[in-house]
Amino acid sequence: MTREVPAVGAPDGWVAPETRIAEGRVVIEDLDAFLAELEAIGSETGAVVQAVDADRVVDGDHLRLATRLAARAIARGEAVARDPAVEVLLYAAGRRQIDRALELGVEPGERRVGFVVADFGDVPGADRPGASLEAAVAAVERRCESSHVLGTFDEAAVRSYYEVTDDELEAAAGDLPALVRERVALLDVEK
Repeated sequence: MTREVPAVGAPDGWVAPETRIAEGRVVIEDLDAFLAELEAIGSETGAVVQAVDADRVVDGDHLRLATRLAARAIARGEAVARDPAVEVLLYAAGRRQIDRALELGVEPGERRVGFVVADFGDVPGADRPGASLEAAVAAVERRCESSHVLGTFDEAAVRSYYEVTDDELEAAAGDLPALVRERVALLDVEK
């Protein structure tokens, strides 16, 4: 299932990359082969493609925010990763350590997966061609069983991964998605 998301202006006036969020259930028998498929889709279409564990992602807004902030970091020359897909993962994870952010990625087995498909062609410093997002989304969707999986996360997994305490959750009136998006946004402050 895919929902179109228009580009959003960032606070400093530049335009974030056009982004699509795809989601569904995937059977991953060989993780390296699955990741190679995503890389091939990106190479063929010019798109940045990143897959994440939907149990640890609170919603599509979480991924859109991560993508926008990753692009902004690249444009400012502040990115940690050389690959825009990895920078998106870092922001989605709310962490600057690549090895820890990789835990937000997918693993072998039957999985609920969210996909970021974005056009970083106009992002200064991304060194990417313009992308055919429609072709990239279609290729991603052929790889998975269409299903609405984002927004129905595993609360215990999210709280553990993002280290959300009972006190924080109570102070946020139980709004766990807002706390996670705050972690994503605060990554810029923690640099």
